[in-house]
Amino acid sequence: MQREIQSILLDKLFAHPLNANRMSEQTFKKLLRNIERTGLYEPIVVRPHPEIKDSFQIINGHHRIKALKMLSRKGCLTAGQDTANCVVWEVDDNETAILLATLNRLQGSDILEKKIELLNKLQRHYQTGQLAKLLPQTKKQIEALANLKVPAVPSKADENVFARPLVFFVTAQQAEIIESAMSLAIEKVTAKTAAERKAKALVLMANEYAQRNQKHN
Repeated sequence: MQREIQSILLDKLFAHPLNANRMSEQTFKKLLRNIERTGLYEPIVVRPHPEIKDSFQIINGHHRIKALKMLSRKGCLTAGQDTANCVVWEVDDNETAILLATLNRLQGSDILEKKIELLNKLQRHYQTGQLAKLLPQTKKQIEALANLKVPAVPSKADENVFARPLVFFVTAQQAEIIESAMSLAIEKVTAKTAAERKAKALVLMANEYAQRNQKHN
């Protein structure tokens, strides 16, 4: 398995058909801006393509390659930058499937003090609105973090500051029931966005169920 970084032509890099990772349009725009602004990105992890000669299949970095190809077509990259920095791994189909299921799915937690220190440093050079276009956090989240006081005892970032995704799968029948109940609950809540209204409606439904359950017990 090679460890050194190689420059590989963008048209020699192909997405893996089983890649299930998705990125929101807003997050992708931020990735695009960062690469266009700095020209920097994490190396792409690839393997020799099992079917196309002298080509490679992407294991990790599908969105980075998408961004690079878009910037290349727009002529936003410097001359000769029709390549991507890649690390080639010699892995078979099974190992590739495992990597696709795990890479970009593992995440840690931020140290609050370091997060605040970093944001304060950035805000000396950028406005909050500019940072919101480049960082994963929204303008509101950046402001909330920047205004937090650093506690005396080191701690992890307060998870209540951020919206957290809940991922689960339901059948078509279950989805119909959930959407029906959600449409009734949404009428009782107010929020700026549809996503926030759905989140509040879901919490309202859960609270009502919990309260009824407590009464029966």
